[in-house]
Amino acid sequence: MISPQGAGQVWRRLDVTVRDLPLGILFLVASFLPELRGNGTSVGDLPTRPFDALAIVALVLECLPLAVRRRWPLVCLALVTCGFALDQLRGYHTVAGSALPIVLISAGSHLERRRRTTVILLSAAYLPLAIALSQLGSGSETPAGFATFYLLLGMAWWAGAWLRSTRAAEAERRERVAAETRTAERTQIARELHDVVTHHVTAMVVQAEAARYLTAAPERLEQSLTAVSDTGRRAITDLRHLLDLLNPDHGTGTGTGTAEAKEPRTPAAGRLLTLVEQTRRAGQPVDFTEHGTPPASTGSADLVAYRVVQEALTNALKYAHGSRTSVEVRHGEREITVEVSTDGTGSRSAAAVGSGRGLTGLRERVNVLGGDFSADGGTDGGFTVRARIPVGSAS
Repeated sequence: MISPQGAGQVWRRLDVTVRDLPLGILFLVASFLPELRGNGTSVGDLPTRPFDALAIVALVLECLPLAVRRRWPLVCLALVTCGFALDQLRGYHTVAGSALPIVLISAGSHLERRRRTTVILLSAAYLPLAIALSQLGSGSETPAGFATFYLLLGMAWWAGAWLRSTRAAEAERRERVAAETRTAERTQIARELHDVVTHHVTAMVVQAEAARYLTAAPERLEQSLTAVSDTGRRAITDLRHLLDLLNPDHGTGTGTGTAEAKEPRTPAAGRLLTLVEQTRRAGQPVDFTEHGTPPASTGSADLVAYRVVQEALTNALKYAHGSRTSVEVRHGEREITVEVSTDGTGSRSAAAVGSGRGLTGLRERVNVLGGDFSADGGTDGGFTVRARIPVGSAS
């Protein structure tokens, strides 16, 4: 037995013409019911007459075109209007005459072109119809009555036009939201690429440059090249994480996924120490202090804290190579605080911070979580990065 939900899905998959046809059949059947015969829409004061062959023609024109009211709204409107005019001029006064306002609403909502021309032609056609009905009737119908009926038809068209504008505004809103979402995703991807690639490649470049001067010390040369290799592997692993975010279905069901691809996106607590060790192997003296234990639920705070340390160490490695750097991370119940400071005693000035893309991205990330971020240069040429990141505010 098909459930109501399943029946609804089957109904929505049907062609729109098939779904609109039952309304026309309903009007057609109702028009033949003895209780409703002669009790339909009446414009003018013509007496009601029995059905004849022309009545069948009027009913067919008024009812069956409802099947195409959304697919071909202009054709439907023209046929139903002709049927309605025949219905009123002959005095059948069928229930099917009530289909005209429905068709006007549908046409106002779905008609794409020649909308103004359609309104002008319908208005122009109504005037001779009103004159003919006035002459054929007893004259009791006043011009105010004809004008009132015209206004009712105009309100039906306006209701359809309002539905059309509402639908267009909703489509525009969805398109705008989709565009903003795509922009935000591209920005997030750019930040991740910057954080991952810049840090690892910088470390590899520094390590490779140092290896050039170690040819006389084979054991130190081997150690330096091993560090380059390890850094490259970590870069590949992090890039795989990023690619998994871009294409989460890649490799599913094939059994070929690697252990690295199954690791969580958010770095574990021990990754900070790994990050510091990697920077030390690149020749940067780093003092690392970590206080407290991360709460069970930190939202995105752990990842943002990791990125703050990563970007600060990358800048220290690039622009203050050899300068002593200190990293202090404090885990509280409500926030994580990070402070990375570099003095100005190295081979380059630590005050140089490159293009600022990484720091700008960090500031935005921290602000999204409701935290505070600052990056200031010291009088001795050093540089300090501070961040306060609320935990559990985003996931």
